[in-house]
Amino acid sequence: MTAPSTASPSSSTPLAPAAGAQAPAPGTPGAPRRFGSLGPVGLVLAGGVSVQFGGALAVTLMPRAGALGVVSLRLLVAAVVLLLVCRPRLRGHSRADWGTVVVFGVAMAAMNGLFYQAVDRIPLGPAVTLEVLGPLALSVLASRRAVNAVWAALALAGVFLLGGGDFGSLDPAGVAFALGAGAMWAAYIVFSARTGRRFPQADGLALAMTVGAVLFLPLGIAESGAKLADPTTFGLGAAVALLSSVLPYTLELLALRRLPASTFAVLMSLEPALAATAGFLVLGQSLTPAQGLAITLVIAASMGAVRTQVGRGKVTS
Repeated sequence: MTAPSTASPSSSTPLAPAAGAQAPAPGTPGAPRRFGSLGPVGLVLAGGVSVQFGGALAVTLMPRAGALGVVSLRLLVAAVVLLLVCRPRLRGHSRADWGTVVVFGVAMAAMNGLFYQAVDRIPLGPAVTLEVLGPLALSVLASRRAVNAVWAALALAGVFLLGGGDFGSLDPAGVAFALGAGAMWAAYIVFSARTGRRFPQADGLALAMTVGAVLFLPLGIAESGAKLADPTTFGLGAAVALLSSVLPYTLELLALRRLPASTFAVLMSLEPALAATAGFLVLGQSLTPAQGLAITLVIAASMGAVRTQVGRGKVTS
C-alpha cells in the first residue's frame, strides 16, 4: 500500500516537478538518482513488492499491537526516518503548499488506518481487491481517452476474478473499511503527485508522513498503550514502516513525477496479483486456474495502459 505517487484528477498530462523546483543533486539526502534509474514503471513495481513483504510482516504484528497500534508504529517510525534523511525545509512554502501536504498526510493516515481495520475483519485477498477499486476509478476519471476506460475495465475484471467474484459473505464493516481505504488510496495518488511537484526531493513526503503520524498516534496509544514500547513490537513495527511506508511511498512519489495519474492508478491494480504471486513463491500457496487468469488480466491491463501512454510520449525516462 503500498503506495505510492502531479496533476489534478481531470488531467492526463505528464507529471513533472514544478518549474523552478530544486533538482536533487547526487549524494544529497533523498536524491532519487539511484531509484530513478529504474524508470517510473520499475519504481512502481519495486514499491509494490516492498509493500507485500511489509504487509506480511504486519499481519504477524497485529496480534501483539492491534490494527491501530501497527498503523501508529508504521507512520511514526516512517516519519522519523524521513525527517532525519530528508531534513525538509520548513520556511519558504506557501499556504497552498502546506494545505497540499496536510491533505496528503490525512489521506495517507486514513488509507492505512481503514485498510488495517478491513484486514482485521475480512481476508487479505478480498480486502486488497476491494481497495484497488479506488485507483481503478481514478484511472477512468483522470483520463480523457476512452482506451483507458477499457484498460481499467479489464483490470477490474481481473481483480474481481482474483477475489473469487463473491463478496456477499464478507463482514459488511470490513467491506466498508476496504472501500473507504480505496477512496483514500485515490486521494493519496492525487495529493502525492501534487506534493511531489510542490516540494523538492522527498521533503513533502516527510512532512506529510509527520502529519499522519501526529494524527494517528493518539489512536494507537488508546488501543495498545504500553505494548507499543515493547522492544520486539517496536522493532517489528520499524521493519513494517521501512517496507510498507518509507521505501514504497518514496518510490511512488518519484514515479508520479514522470507518470500520468491515470497510468499509475491502473498499475496499482497489480497489487492483488503481486500478493497472490508472493503467496505462491514464498508461502507455497497454490494458484487456481481462475486466479492465474485474473493475474493475466490485471497484468495485461497494466501493460496496455503503460504502452498507451508511452505511445503518446507521456512517460519519460
